[in-house]
Amino acid sequence: MKFAADLHIHSKFSIATAKNLDFENLHLSAQKKGITVVGTGDCTHPGWFSEIEEKLIPTEQGLFKLRDDLQKESNEFVPESCRGDVFFILASEISSIYKKNGRTRKNHNMVFHPDIETARKFNKKLDKIGNIKSDGRPILGLDAKHLLEILLETSEESFLVPAHVWTPWFSVLGSKSGFDSIEECFEDLTPHIFAIETGLSSDPAMNWRVSSLDGFTLVSNSDAHSPGKLGREANLFNTDITYSAIKEALKTGDPKKFLGTLEFFPEEGKYHLDGHRNCDFSCSPEKTKELNGICPVCKRSLTIGVEYRVEELADREDDFTPKNAKSFHSLIPLSEILSILLGKAVATKTVWTEYNKLIDNFKSEMNILLKTPLEELKKVTTENIANTIILNREGKIKVKPGYDGVYGVAMIGEQKEQPETISEVKHQQKGIKDFF
Repeated sequence: MKFAADLHIHSKFSIATAKNLDFENLHLSAQKKGITVVGTGDCTHPGWFSEIEEKLIPTEQGLFKLRDDLQKESNEFVPESCRGDVFFILASEISSIYKKNGRTRKNHNMVFHPDIETARKFNKKLDKIGNIKSDGRPILGLDAKHLLEILLETSEESFLVPAHVWTPWFSVLGSKSGFDSIEECFEDLTPHIFAIETGLSSDPAMNWRVSSLDGFTLVSNSDAHSPGKLGREANLFNTDITYSAIKEALKTGDPKKFLGTLEFFPEEGKYHLDGHRNCDFSCSPEKTKELNGICPVCKRSLTIGVEYRVEELADREDDFTPKNAKSFHSLIPLSEILSILLGKAVATKTVWTEYNKLIDNFKSEMNILLKTPLEELKKVTTENIANTIILNREGKIKVKPGYDGVYGVAMIGEQKEQPETISEVKHQQKGIKDFF
């Protein structure tokens, strides 16, 4: 069965997340977005773990569903056209800060569990090591290799995926505190790592330039801090909807089972280029080299972004495509398009009224962005919005790149003057548009 999965999210117990980031709203949002499997996020946090036990019921497939009565309440706000099953997979992101090989390392890793008892045992082990109560994403002074070791000792069915591997501050390959390879981080346990998350600021094509990553399945997830951000990146599967099938598809990278990913334009990510947020300055890797990595405004070291870091580790040209490359399709989220064209903030009633009108008519956000014909869109929304959705689908929207914690901006509507770069879908195989 074909389905989309967003495996990396957070909960209301994480710092800087929405108060309504609960299972009821995730269940609602997943249906509107077109997502079938959602990571629980934050399952190491005692408060969220209690909600998992209270609100979710296990299925025979190693996944979970929202309790029937809560589903019924949530579905009242979901158009019948996009109602469907939503499954949850036990997952959490963990922040490790530690010293290794003479340097301070800071990386984030996602962990996944096959059942509630395994998660409980794993949490008890972490609770003895550090504070898992203060943040949904716990910060531990634990070597990532040792984290993986503890996970595998708890259950061989659990698995770990390095998160947003290129971001500067908290990732395995990041410019500020990472390593130059996955092997340098996980050493002899590297064979147990079979997938890595590319993050919002990179896409598969960028990762293909680094041959040492060839053996890993490239996954993409939203890292959502609110229900509305769910599905801004996602993974496309063609398997049974079970924990073991999802794990096997990621482990083998079988192109018949793991079909590819839906992506942010990497330029929209908030660490794509180099720069300084406080100085309102950003630049390309080439310019950074000319500046010797020094900000011309404050004369301090620039925050080196993902594009520079990929270039630094790359051993292939930027148009290289591996033989086993999976499909991917870059898209700007529908709510962002509507926000810009309507001149209102994403969270406003104006934007979500238009969003829900489109969802009511065309099943899900992903169906709208990837499949709904132009003439059908024009019957429901303005010509400007309809045309922009098609331009988005075709990869023809310009993006002003993000840097140093500042998200990139889609240059559409009144913002389209003087764009700094253009993003294009570099690798689009058949099947992605017809997925939903």
